[in-house]
Amino acid sequence: MGNPVIDQLMNRRSVRAFSGETVSDDDLATILRAAQQAPTSVNGQQVSLIVTRDKSTIRRIADIAGGQVQVATADVFVTIVVDFNRTAHACQAAGVTQQIADSAEGLMVGAVDAGIMLMALQVAAESLGYGTTAIGGIRRAPQALVELLGLPAGTFPLVGTTIGVPDKTRLPRVKPRVPLSSFAMHERYDDAAVAAGVTEYDRTLAAWWQEQGITDMPSYCRATAGYYQSDYFPTVGDVLARQGFSLADK
Repeated sequence: MGNPVIDQLMNRRSVRAFSGETVSDDDLATILRAAQQAPTSVNGQQVSLIVTRDKSTIRRIADIAGGQVQVATADVFVTIVVDFNRTAHACQAAGVTQQIADSAEGLMVGAVDAGIMLMALQVAAESLGYGTTAIGGIRRAPQALVELLGLPAGTFPLVGTTIGVPDKTRLPRVKPRVPLSSFAMHERYDDAAVAAGVTEYDRTLAAWWQEQGITDMPSYCRATAGYYQSDYFPTVGDVLARQGFSLADK
């Protein structure tokens, strides 16, 4: 008998086509409660969620993210917010001034905790039969999202996730990954294994697309280079500064 948790994780896929059915209120509450149990650094709980069900607001978020249909057609959108406003209130109650948001460590803490929260949300949703996709595109125009969601200083919308009932006739195949030996390295980082893994995966991914009759997708190397040859969300730094984040310790 297989392990259902391992089976779910091994078959994780980004669901971009939804049936139009509704996520039940009870299921959504369960997903949110389960995700809230995710760990956070020093138990600071410096993550908040903005849960959007209003369809016009979801469409606006889709526009902010670059016109993503997978967002516009989701039943629920959850924005994961780095929230040092909460911890500022805690520091104030203790009679001290919060400093962490002015440091590189603060950004690291917020990003790590947001990533953990994203995984917790998605695993919980998928365990109940829903489909999800991580949406980093909300950082394309972060100031617009800050204003739309009414986010105060000390917060930043880092990533989001869709939640919806999958259209089972349009489920994507599970996408392969780089070779395990170039991903999980024992004792020390192995740059030669990483480089070899990139070459092998470039071929593997191309073959995976071809097996599905899709010939116009870029290779792994070309796709990655297309994003990482430039700063593709160039306003993030400015909006972080407006929201009260800095790197005073640099």
